Amino acid sequence: MSLDRPMRADAVRNRRKILDAAQAQISEHGPDVGMDEIAKAAGVAVGTLYRHFPTKTDLLAAVIAAYVVRVADDAEASLARAHDGAAAVDEVVGFLDRVVESAAHTHAVKAAARGLGVGGHGDQPDEIRAGAALAELLALGQQAGDIRPDVTVDDFYLLMATAPTDLSAEVRRRWLTLVLPGITTQR
Repeated sequence: MSLDRPMRADAVRNRRKILDAAQAQISEHGPDVGMDEIAKAAGVAVGTLYRHFPTKTDLLAAVIAAYVVRVADDAEASLARAHDGAAAVDEVVGFLDRVVESAAHTHAVKAAARGLGVGGHGDQPDEIRAGAALAELLALGQQAGDIRPDVTVDDFYLLMATAPTDLSAEVRRRWLTLVLPGITTQR
């Protein structure tokens, strides 16, 4: 069997169900949730889970990779809206809010991944794609005078890394209100 042959439709569905179940189970029960519980939540046999993901580290890496794809897609969509006339500052603020809210729901998954040595290093294609879109979006906001000229992508990542993703939505909203004056010129 060729390794580069596309997966069958049922295999694609099973993989998606496993990834969704893994994220939900780890978020709900913590990083020690078993592969058996993840397979059960996905509605697949444990052998199917192991066929797709031989180890828990492989599974967590795939969950994190899917998250990074969603972040990159969101950054590019924010940039496209700014190019279409939306205020870049509104897109930056909206993107930050969405990333923090999304991270709040995947916090346990990312914590488990760190514990197993899984994590991005900024050099994967989707991480690069997200950074490039964010850099251009920040530059548009800076050109408009709405984003502080000294704010960088690294600053933005620092903000995201320090967001209170393990606290309530109310605390996350307050955090956003407090950090906005540090990146914008008018909020």
